[in-house]
Amino acid sequence: MLDLKFVRENPDAVKENIKKKFQDKKLPLVDEVIKLDEENRAAQAKGDELRSKKNKAAKEIGALMGQGKKDEAEKVKAEVQAATSELADIEKKQAELSARIKEIMMVIPNIIDPSVPIGPDDTHNVEIEKFGDPVVPDFEIPYHVDIMEKLHGIDLDAARRVAGNGFYYLIGDVARLHSAVLAYARDFMIDRGFTYCIPPFMIRRAVVDGVMSFDEMDAMMYKIEGEDLYLIGTSEHSMIGRFQGQIIDEDKLPQTLTSYSPCFRKEKGAHGIEERGVYRIHQFEKQEMIVVCKPEEANMWYDKLWQNTVDLFRSMDIPVRTLNCCSGDLADLKVKSLDVEAWSPRQKKYFEVGSCSNLGDAQARRLGIRIKGKNGNYFANTLNNTVVAPPRMLIAFLENNLNEDGSVNIPKVLQPYMGGKTKLVP
Repeated sequence: MLDLKFVRENPDAVKENIKKKFQDKKLPLVDEVIKLDEENRAAQAKGDELRSKKNKAAKEIGALMGQGKKDEAEKVKAEVQAATSELADIEKKQAELSARIKEIMMVIPNIIDPSVPIGPDDTHNVEIEKFGDPVVPDFEIPYHVDIMEKLHGIDLDAARRVAGNGFYYLIGDVARLHSAVLAYARDFMIDRGFTYCIPPFMIRRAVVDGVMSFDEMDAMMYKIEGEDLYLIGTSEHSMIGRFQGQIIDEDKLPQTLTSYSPCFRKEKGAHGIEERGVYRIHQFEKQEMIVVCKPEEANMWYDKLWQNTVDLFRSMDIPVRTLNCCSGDLADLKVKSLDVEAWSPRQKKYFEVGSCSNLGDAQARRLGIRIKGKNGNYFANTLNNTVVAPPRMLIAFLENNLNEDGSVNIPKVLQPYMGGKTKLVP
């Protein structure tokens, strides 16, 4: 969420930013919110004037009564009653104006970074760098579900009977591999100085509003019926929510945390064959990283966060590349975002396995996360990034480590988490 003062003083810049995000329908909101803000500030000034008048009159009434001037005192009392009635109307108007201003400010997108490429959708994302050499073996790579089934590691039919489409049972060595990757990712991030955390898996609406845009919430979140609780779509939501309403001393920053959680997502819309199986699902597990820092340190941490994911995947011999997300592919709260994509030998292309985001002070403004500085308080910056999110990353893992006989090699870094196994055998 932008600073209202910034919008008031820079309407053209805000409108240009909206155009760059291909959200022209929001352009009238800028003029509307500026007009409403002007009305609200005028109402505030009038209200302050009436309060001052009431306070002055209260003292005057006491003095008149002390002088025995009862009639004059009653006249002043009548004026106070009229001011009180007028003030009530003004406060009601202010409440309505403030509610509408907040509603608009919550949907005006954050100002994107100059480095963000301009484009309407993810087809305009720009490749930055490749890490590792993508290899296509001289034998056919089966669909990831077929690989898992030959390892007796998945049961989608039973999951459909139990929960419907978009769910799965992972079994045996595949289930163990899933847990091994998460455990390795946890230790990998701890070794890089991050503090491990397991957060709440449900959050209140106020936190939801603080961490994501309305469009994201509608497309992602499951609500608990009859309660002010939502299942998290990623642990970043509750991790950032942990700092809601807090004023953090500068010397306690940055806060660098890595968290484990299950994630729950609606995943609305129809998807192609490559997004079935365990690629786009309603329930998965994830290791996340978040940073709360001073604004001047945000870009440095942004680069560190995505590099962590690249290093993790390369340690498992999985080729990856990074993409600079274009303006139309950014959620409204994001300043910039970078996707990490893993190589798929089967598809002979890369696919997304993680996303790193710098949100500037947008989440901090919504949640009231401030820093106590030498010259006063100011809003923190927040960042997040996927460490690893199986079972999606298992697709990349299985395809890149598959042998022609159907066995799957286990990289050295994962072998301690697999009881010393070096290979999965059908």
